[in-house]
Amino acid sequence: MKKHNFYAGPSILSPYTIEETAKAVNDFAGTGLSILEISHRSKQFMSVIEEAEALMKELLEIPEGYAVLFLGGGASMQFCMTAFNMLENKAAFLETGTWAKNAIKEAKFFGDAVIVASSADKNFSYIPKGFTIPDDCEYFHYTSNNTIYGTQTYDTPQVKMPLICDMSSDFMSHPIDISKYDVIYAGAQKNLGPAGVTIVIVKESACGRVTRKIPTMLDYKTHISKDSMFNTPPVLPIYSCLMTLRWYKSLGGIKEVEKMNIAKAKVLYDEIDRNKLFVGTAVKEDRSLMNVCFVMNPEYKDLEAEFLDFATTKGIVGIKGHRSVGGFRASIYNAMPIESVNALVESMQEFEKLH
Repeated sequence: MKKHNFYAGPSILSPYTIEETAKAVNDFAGTGLSILEISHRSKQFMSVIEEAEALMKELLEIPEGYAVLFLGGGASMQFCMTAFNMLENKAAFLETGTWAKNAIKEAKFFGDAVIVASSADKNFSYIPKGFTIPDDCEYFHYTSNNTIYGTQTYDTPQVKMPLICDMSSDFMSHPIDISKYDVIYAGAQKNLGPAGVTIVIVKESACGRVTRKIPTMLDYKTHISKDSMFNTPPVLPIYSCLMTLRWYKSLGGIKEVEKMNIAKAKVLYDEIDRNKLFVGTAVKEDRSLMNVCFVMNPEYKDLEAEFLDFATTKGIVGIKGHRSVGGFRASIYNAMPIESVNALVESMQEFEKLH
């Protein structure tokens, strides 16, 4: 039976990425060695990281003066690292969910982290708007897509200060004006590759602003100066990211990817709104194109476990909601084919007929 992978991360990858990575595990670039055992200093791998950087700059139209880094530690490390490098006294944050809260927590080790707006009052079901940011803040940080709660910020915030964004779960899902940001970071395990590498796009002139001493491994300047090769990088995940970047280019670029994402999300949200058994949890104007969160209509609440079991018999996996929220979450990242979304919709329709 075909499996339809809706896991939130690590998540679905394109068949091209998986097949090409599998080939490299057996024989990388005709070396007779596996990508798992190749030296990161070999010319063959150096060409991988160089091409991955070049393709990302091309696909995202990254302007001059920005570095693309391939680092370890996940977005959780970046919660600390962005503040370590950028926060001297005071920074502003938008609190829209669990990961935003974690970024705020880490920033408080380095300065004053001001929450300018929060959607906690309604269980993070919307994106706050119309807030004011104090002029003395050194940067504004937000999370563009909230994986757990299924909300997404579609428009880049218009702010007077430097902008930092955690784009882990919607990175490369739509075009971005990189020039508006000082730092963008994203764990690879949603839209690029397997877990183990984090992408950081950093404005080089933004580095060196704080007076504190920064440990070598946590200093962006360290990794910029060494082209992400200061220490041994996560070789296999970077190779998989390159394969995904090649796949995006073959599709026609990020604008084409965005069209596909909009179409997929519409199919699923339309069914949630039509089906008497289900209710969406995010306000409609802020619904995520990446993570579709929904619950049982209260009068059918006792059918939740039954629907999960039913969907499993249809080959649908990974739709159980996050443990802190419950209900269902269908993650429909870039690599998710429309056929899998249709399979989920058909299972919802069939289950409705049974009840």
